[in-house]
Amino acid sequence: MVLAVFLAALITSAGAAQRPDAPRPLRVSDNKRFLVTDDGRPFFWLGDTAWELFHRLTREDAIRYLNNRAGLRFTVIQAVALAEFDGLNTPNAYGHRPLVNNDPATPDVKDGPANDYWDFVDVVVEEARARGLYIGLLPTWGDKWNRQKGVGPEIFTRANAEVYGAWLGRRYRDAANIIWILGGDRAIDNDTHRAIVTNMARGLRAGDEGRHLITFHPRGNGTSAVYFHDEPWLDFNMRQNGHGPDYTARYEGTRTDYDRVPIKPVLDGEPIYEDHPVSFNAPNQGHSISSDVRRAAYWDLFSGAFGHTYGHHSVWQFYTPERTPVNSPLLVWTDAITQPGAVQLQHARALLESRPFLSRIPDDDLIVPAAPPTSVPGAGRYRFVATRDQAGSYAMIYAPVGRPFTVRMTKMSGAKVIAWWFNPRTGQSTRIGTFDNAGTRAFTPPDPGEALDWVLVLDDASRKYGVPGARK
Repeated sequence: MVLAVFLAALITSAGAAQRPDAPRPLRVSDNKRFLVTDDGRPFFWLGDTAWELFHRLTREDAIRYLNNRAGLRFTVIQAVALAEFDGLNTPNAYGHRPLVNNDPATPDVKDGPANDYWDFVDVVVEEARARGLYIGLLPTWGDKWNRQKGVGPEIFTRANAEVYGAWLGRRYRDAANIIWILGGDRAIDNDTHRAIVTNMARGLRAGDEGRHLITFHPRGNGTSAVYFHDEPWLDFNMRQNGHGPDYTARYEGTRTDYDRVPIKPVLDGEPIYEDHPVSFNAPNQGHSISSDVRRAAYWDLFSGAFGHTYGHHSVWQFYTPERTPVNSPLLVWTDAITQPGAVQLQHARALLESRPFLSRIPDDDLIVPAAPPTSVPGAGRYRFVATRDQAGSYAMIYAPVGRPFTVRMTKMSGAKVIAWWFNPRTGQSTRIGTFDNAGTRAFTPPDPGEALDWVLVLDDASRKYGVPGARK
């Protein structure tokens, strides 16, 4: 790692300070549904896709980006060591390339701080740690082991994948804020692909002595579970539900992975991005907006995901006018980091952290189907979903539109139930009232607008929970 004196001076000059909640090592919870820190505290994964972070940004820009994401209560930054956009041959902002002769077995490492590509990766990892952020570190984008549509080159073999993994593992063994993400937007199409990924995982485990969690980032509308669910090195499943806006076509897959045996935590590591061409078809469907982003988040979280990843189409590529745009970005990245969706997803985190966290389960049976059921619980972009405490001490129903709906109150514990409306756009809660816990009850969102989403929160009155979304 970069010399401690150099890092301390850099952090001081950037105005960062050690946070009391600095990242601690993570593990899977005892019930196998969530992640927790090594001292047992629940961990909410609020991620951001910053794929080109190491490859395209200067130190100053990286600090600006990390400051923004820490301020918006993100917890994980997903970034790629061997980046997608000619990450082997186009140098980083300081003129450094990652490998000698594009050989994964020989990373290009020079003596002293700030002298090579990996020194800059070290700096970003440390800057993230100082702000309480984890790095979801992809050792490589998938084009380096599974070339598709002429994109490549394929540089990994079964042998050098393990060597490279072991080297990375050793280098970041003592960094508590690392989570390994294998894959990189590719499918496993043959035995060679499987062996490369498996061997890289073996190398990481050997190099870091098993100190960090490992998952796999699949192709769009796919899941790591299809390829590696039974592998002992896969600590949790990652989905890429992708850039479509409909629940039925994509996001219901989160519940599918939640129900798999053996039980493993599940996360959507790449849902629809904000300001992204919807389904890659801007001429017919335009670009996504913050409501698309919110729907994906609550669909995933209420269907059993232990956290959620946000993404912005300009941010993942760190678009500026000097760079070739990919798929029609609308903004430069420095403007995009404050778009509404990025600001609003912290409210989802606050909501779930304001109630018992590790006992939460998905339960759409809370929702009484209407006639026709395509209205409630709905379909497509308008699917209602629900989650609750396993013992019934609280429940939450996500309404993506302002339609009345009916709830089975008997799913709740206690004789009395306190009801609230939680606004996903502002994070504000409004108390509705206290009701007898019996039968079913109809609720109508505060604003019947068809484009406005709400969360109904129900609490067992005897538990005396605080205001939904209130931060501790």
